[in-house]
Amino acid sequence: MPRPLKRVRLESGLKLDLNKLRRQGLVRPGAKCGVVIRWTYTSTGEEIAKGVITSNMKGKYEGWLRIQLGSLDQTIVLVPKARRFGGYQWYFVCPIMNRYASVLWMPPGATRFCCRQTWGKRVAYASQFADPDNRAHRGQAKIKSRLIANLDPDEWDLPPKPKWMRWSTYNRYVQKFDAYENILSQNIAELMARFLNES
Repeated sequence: MPRPLKRVRLESGLKLDLNKLRRQGLVRPGAKCGVVIRWTYTSTGEEIAKGVITSNMKGKYEGWLRIQLGSLDQTIVLVPKARRFGGYQWYFVCPIMNRYASVLWMPPGATRFCCRQTWGKRVAYASQFADPDNRAHRGQAKIKSRLIANLDPDEWDLPPKPKWMRWSTYNRYVQKFDAYENILSQNIAELMARFLNES
């Protein structure tokens, strides 16, 4: 049985994902940038909020990101950490918890971006309110969206391996997808058994 909705959903607020910002070219290591950022509803594409991000990642040991959004004007420290096989991974430093994070959240009603741990038990992820069936459907949809690339989504139940993906990674996705499928099949079998017993 899903939990009752007493806490705020993190996904209902705004999210700053540093890795996604880098992939989109909104922030760049070794450069100063200033761009407009928009948050939209995934399903409709309707705009939720719009702001300005200015970043400076030129420093060898530290950088910063400034976000201006309505009355919010927040500067967040960025730090690079060495990776095991070379190169650097940039992280936010949470302004409250002083811990490294790739993602910062501003849930509804909040006045600034902070890491997930700052909000504690006042917030939860949307999956925490879902029953096993809905979690399985969400999990399959997430895997499918990760693999689909430019293929027709209606044509594939589980898309083939993208060219850029390693086989070991793809096989992990297949195992997860099959596990979700087993959950859904088991629940359908239980529903059919109940239906037959009642009739």
